[in-house]
Amino acid sequence: MPHQEVDPKALMERTVTLISTLPHHLFISLKEAFMHKTGLFWFNTDLRMVDNPALVQASREVEHLICFYCLSPVSREKTSPNSLSAHRLQFLQESLTELDSNLQQLGQKLQVIYESAPEAIAQLITLHDISAIYRSSSPDYSINEDWRLLKERYSMIKFVQQGSSSLISPAQLTFPLEELPTSFTKFRRKVESIQINDAVAAPTSLPRPPTRITTSQWQRNFPAFRKNPSSLFSGGEVQGTKHLCNYFGRNLASSYKQTRNELDGMDYSTKFSPWLANGCLSARTVMTALSHYEQSVEKNESTYWIYFELLWRDYFHFYALKYGVRLFSFDGIKRQKPSTSYYAERYQKWCQGNTPYPIVNACMNQLNSTGYLSNRGRQLVASCFVHELNLDWRYGAAYLERQLIDYDVASNWGNWQYLAGVGSDPRGHRQFDLSKQAKVYDPGNVFIKKWAGENCSAILDSVDAADWPISDSATAERI
Repeated sequence: MPHQEVDPKALMERTVTLISTLPHHLFISLKEAFMHKTGLFWFNTDLRMVDNPALVQASREVEHLICFYCLSPVSREKTSPNSLSAHRLQFLQESLTELDSNLQQLGQKLQVIYESAPEAIAQLITLHDISAIYRSSSPDYSINEDWRLLKERYSMIKFVQQGSSSLISPAQLTFPLEELPTSFTKFRRKVESIQINDAVAAPTSLPRPPTRITTSQWQRNFPAFRKNPSSLFSGGEVQGTKHLCNYFGRNLASSYKQTRNELDGMDYSTKFSPWLANGCLSARTVMTALSHYEQSVEKNESTYWIYFELLWRDYFHFYALKYGVRLFSFDGIKRQKPSTSYYAERYQKWCQGNTPYPIVNACMNQLNSTGYLSNRGRQLVASCFVHELNLDWRYGAAYLERQLIDYDVASNWGNWQYLAGVGSDPRGHRQFDLSKQAKVYDPGNVFIKKWAGENCSAILDSVDAADWPISDSATAERI
């Protein structure tokens, strides 16, 4: 009998027709057979309901759902070099609290587990017979390694991830990730014509958690921190949306390019980054608001520049995905080791805002007091760290990781590589003239005075790199 080609579309249509003729109880049984009984949704840097396609998919495919967030012990311990600052912890707690509240409105609840992700997920799989695990994709190498390890360990479980952290999804790229351009300018030229997908609506319902899931008391075990009632930012999806509406509602976007390099205040830049970094807002949600502003109010060079900055964020996300662990390597992606020494005293003075450079001190004092630093300020403190202090750039990147409310693994480490001359900057080392920068961006010393940048020691070193005391005469010569 001759072989006949099967038309997939026709076969699908016949199957749908057949299923539709089944009695209701058989249809329900068939549906349940294809559904996963219990699913697990792993929140990380996507602490939101709107534009969370992985959560929407989970809501359609499982009978029961566990929603959880993992805060590893390393991030909680105050003695750990990777511990989070009080500013970061406060914003995170607020974001998790609001997410929990939003989930409860749909009959769900958030589980916050204080263990490493592989250990926490392994326990949940054993206790609840998990058959599918969902998450939003992330540029974070450690999270991706945990995901890879879990997939290898539990091959019988369905693993699903969907992209929503970047403006452009990896699937939309017109080139393989391995061929990511070596500079942002080349990347921008390749992607500017790509149509941005619309943000996905929040799910209107969620499967209930398994009956064996106990009421979460996660806030009782949350790391202790000193709450700052006058914090510049409040965490959570609602607060992020309010800020988004307020920013565009006051027409600040029309002058963004002229004000974006200022050092202080809430209106000179968009300030979307804390909510973007924690996933309370998605880049596509911001782009939707920007497009509406351009259509209803004004489209100019400043509004384009907001889109331009979102593309920079995308570039570093893809950069982190491409290079993986090399994002944290001393010799960077160029495999060229910079010439540095470790001066413990210089490092501490930089952290404490006690260097001979008032503009840098003011920026560090602002960072330590608020958990935030302007983009210009970040470039200045990084340039000082790498060039004036001749320190290993990774220590500076790690300190900002602890302090910044808007810490984004890809943008933070990618930018530090850029400034250290081991990353994507085609010009190599990028050193700023700190005195000139202060005159341009703080001509009246207002910023320096406000953040006590001049209250510092004029002497950089009292000991050398080997911790030997330096004599007064030698110190005077060095200055």
